[in-house]
Amino acid sequence: MLLSIKTKLKLTSAEKQLMSKHAGIARFTYNWGLATWQNLYQDGLKPNKYILKKFFNNHVKPELSWIKEKGICQKITQYAFDHLGNAFDRFFKGLGAYPNFKKKFQHDSFTIDASGKPIPVGGVRTKLPTIGWIRTFEGLPNVTTSKITISRIADDWYLSFAYEQPEQIIIKQRCAAEPRRYEVVGVDLGVKTLATLSTGVVFENPQHYYQEAAKLKRLQKQLSRKEKGSNRRFKARMKVAKQHNRIANLRSNTLHHVTTYLSKNHAKVVIEDLNVLGMMALHKLASSIADCGFHKFRRQLEYKCRKFGSELTIISRWYPSSKTCSSCGNIQDMPLKERTYNCCSCGISIDRDLNASLNISRMANP
Repeated sequence: MLLSIKTKLKLTSAEKQLMSKHAGIARFTYNWGLATWQNLYQDGLKPNKYILKKFFNNHVKPELSWIKEKGICQKITQYAFDHLGNAFDRFFKGLGAYPNFKKKFQHDSFTIDASGKPIPVGGVRTKLPTIGWIRTFEGLPNVTTSKITISRIADDWYLSFAYEQPEQIIIKQRCAAEPRRYEVVGVDLGVKTLATLSTGVVFENPQHYYQEAAKLKRLQKQLSRKEKGSNRRFKARMKVAKQHNRIANLRSNTLHHVTTYLSKNHAKVVIEDLNVLGMMALHKLASSIADCGFHKFRRQLEYKCRKFGSELTIISRWYPSSKTCSSCGNIQDMPLKERTYNCCSCGISIDRDLNASLNISRMANP
């Protein structure tokens, strides 16, 4: 099973400067390739990443001495062309937009490898090809990987890589784990409560964006008052970026706690195939829905269920879980403002979200 890790690096000022140089070279190579691609296409030619990579290595790179500076890994230019080619492949398949030119401090990243050799990773110190030893805040598992990506968020640098974990180890971990507390659980996602389970467990919505919005607004106002191009404006930009990153990390932490609980303690997990894009069209609730992270919730649940040996069932978005009585099966209209389901057929009165989660759990074996 292929697993991935992303962790924050513990760098000195000199190491941060070295990472910035690598990211700058990767950005320059990507932008050069995109500009050349556009020029060749306008001339009636059909460019690809292999032609651009060969021309860059033979004619452009030898003239740029700053790319061959000591301590710079030369693999970053090769991966820049690979990323450009992947971006165009996604565009031609209709999976993404047309590639844009990269800007400084926006999604800065670069990828390196050891010329086909495995890179050992483990503990709080990792030796990168050409760059040398770097430290992390948390210990990493003792594994090997083929390539490593380093990216910048705000003023912090992160290391990420993928590694293969043998199926035998995963099976042993599943056998050593505690037995499942519940066989089947239905999960109703919402805005008022993040997740309501058919077992009666409720995960409240912490509303991280709403809680941090006042500070974010204050920082953005300070940024707007700074003179463009000044050092103070750059520092203000970093403060805004760090606040955005803090909100994203808080949201991600909450989702990880909920999805790990679901996949570890339940043999079968049932959720709805939500139309998040359609839900975002409701402007009054758009920011609240975006703050819940429904898409990330489903993505985490998919790979964690595979990892912990649980079964994930996704039912149709058209199933009327909120309108159906969990006791008698009667279907009636349920406006969004009504938080209690009062059945007009059997007379049961139950929480709206709990009623929906009970109906969803029964779709595990329709």
